[in-house]
Amino acid sequence: MNKKMTAAEVVAQLRDGMTIGIGGWATRRKPMALVREILRSPLRDLTVVAYGGPDVGLLAAAGKLRKLIFGFVSLDVLPLDMHFRNARQAGAFEVMELDEGMVQLGLRAAAMRVPFLPTPVGLGTDVVARNPGIRLVRSPYDDASTLVAMPALRLDAALLHVTEADERGNSVILSPDPFFDDLMGRAAERVYLSCEQIVATAKICNHDRARYQPFERSVVTGVVEAPFGAHPTAGVPGYGIDIEHLKEYNAATTPEAWAAYRARYVDLPSHDDYLAAVGGRLRINSIPPPVY
Repeated sequence: MNKKMTAAEVVAQLRDGMTIGIGGWATRRKPMALVREILRSPLRDLTVVAYGGPDVGLLAAAGKLRKLIFGFVSLDVLPLDMHFRNARQAGAFEVMELDEGMVQLGLRAAAMRVPFLPTPVGLGTDVVARNPGIRLVRSPYDDASTLVAMPALRLDAALLHVTEADERGNSVILSPDPFFDDLMGRAAERVYLSCEQIVATAKICNHDRARYQPFERSVVTGVVEAPFGAHPTAGVPGYGIDIEHLKEYNAATTPEAWAAYRARYVDLPSHDDYLAAVGGRLRINSIPPPVY
């Protein structure tokens, strides 16, 4: 089955009010081409689950969020995403702020199709107090300990960026940062991938690449070929974090500056136009990968 789609076709399958997981981590391997497509669409009232970066900031600035479930929102070397900060301080959307590990457990519970997973994480903190939907349970075993019951974070859709994919939905993540995309892929009813390149199945489905496959092709709904589709976040091994672009993005906080940024980088006819606007493929490809 050929699952190749365009970014516009992916977004056309999303609906107002959906819960959408966005893969990647802060400024690493975010499906930014798909996020920008959402900004160009009429979608609204989204609940987003993410380890956030400029994906969350863009959606916040564009007024697309109803609720954010997150472990953090950061631009890494630029600690604060000002679009997220300003929108949150203005009370523009609801938040469920969690420990990073609790987000992982919520995704894992959804992937396992169980209602919750128990954990001591969060006990003695304001996480439970500020999230009345999170409940406590008592262990049925001899210890009888009290634990946090982290609820499953079920997703209507997941947007993930991978290194390579084939038309059937097989994929590989070749960067050293798979993080929790595998859990998002299994926690979602639909999974849409953007990838650096669509390749032949034989290049992916072989012994050397098997350990880089994050999930089964059966969970994948659609595949979008979007070279440099994670920009301005990193798409290692191909390219690193575009710090200069993130500085420009983060400074565009007045209504006039945001309108200018959006006109220059978001409201464009095609992904190729975006790549040209940020300096072209050769420039992006020359950005060195981050070292952590």
